[in-house]
Amino acid sequence: MIYQLFRKLIKAAIWLFCKELIVVNQAVFTTKGPLLVVANHPNSFLDAILIGAQFSGKMHFLARGDAFQQKHHGFFLRLLNMIPIYRLSEGKENLHLNEYAFTESRRILASGGIVLIFIEGICINSHILQPFKKGAARIASGLDLQKPLLVLPVAIAYDSLTRFGKKVRIAAAEPIPAKKLLPFKETAKNHSFLNQQIRLKLGPLIQFPENRAKRQYLPGKLMSIPGRILHFPLYKIISAIVRNKTRGTVFYDSVLFAVLLLLYPFYLFLIGCLLFAASVNPVLIALIILIHPLLARATVLFTHNDV
Repeated sequence: MIYQLFRKLIKAAIWLFCKELIVVNQAVFTTKGPLLVVANHPNSFLDAILIGAQFSGKMHFLARGDAFQQKHHGFFLRLLNMIPIYRLSEGKENLHLNEYAFTESRRILASGGIVLIFIEGICINSHILQPFKKGAARIASGLDLQKPLLVLPVAIAYDSLTRFGKKVRIAAAEPIPAKKLLPFKETAKNHSFLNQQIRLKLGPLIQFPENRAKRQYLPGKLMSIPGRILHFPLYKIISAIVRNKTRGTVFYDSVLFAVLLLLYPFYLFLIGCLLFAASVNPVLIALIILIHPLLARATVLFTHNDV
């Protein structure tokens, strides 16, 4: 229930955070589990949030372990069904915890669930595919399921990895039966073959969102002016704090999204309280609160979001 509530909030936040979301082969996102989704990873846990929001069912995600180090980050990520997985660079002492990540992923798949893994095993703010790790193949190998496991390659690309009001393109291939990706008796050959086939699928899918020209409607442009004025202080303060806290990491964009997602309702609540304290008519207060997201959306669509 908590996941579905967050999913609805996230869908609304995506509408405000992204200028445009293009989904290619959208029908594939209705595929039921057991399903192992394998994706590229250019933009930290925002990748998981955007891909996961396309599925109506509950999805579990494998995410880099260092994102869980701060308790409030870990709490939020676990609410979104994220499972920590560690790299050698994050300390040998954490590598034994990866067995839990693989075991938990297999358990979810065995129960007919959906698991997303970023096959590069690392997030770099780049759309160039990095060398693949063996995590996806390890999860898919040795599974004895009542219903055959499907593997779904998904590619995500952004027109900007740091700018608010971005365009995002999510493209899916057709699901592949895991048995076709694991045809050999030797484990090493299976791992290599699966990674090779997924790379062949993912590479052509990674395409930047098209800059399609749109008519600049005058009402929208006019709405963007008060929208920018009303939201600029909130955005400027939060983005400055997040940029400082995430300096030197790949987390800026995703942390900014998460913080705005959590704080924007409180921002609207604070505005309502201030208006109520000023004895403004409750109906007018409700109208002002309801129009704020529309003004924010107009700001994203009709201004150059370079702040």
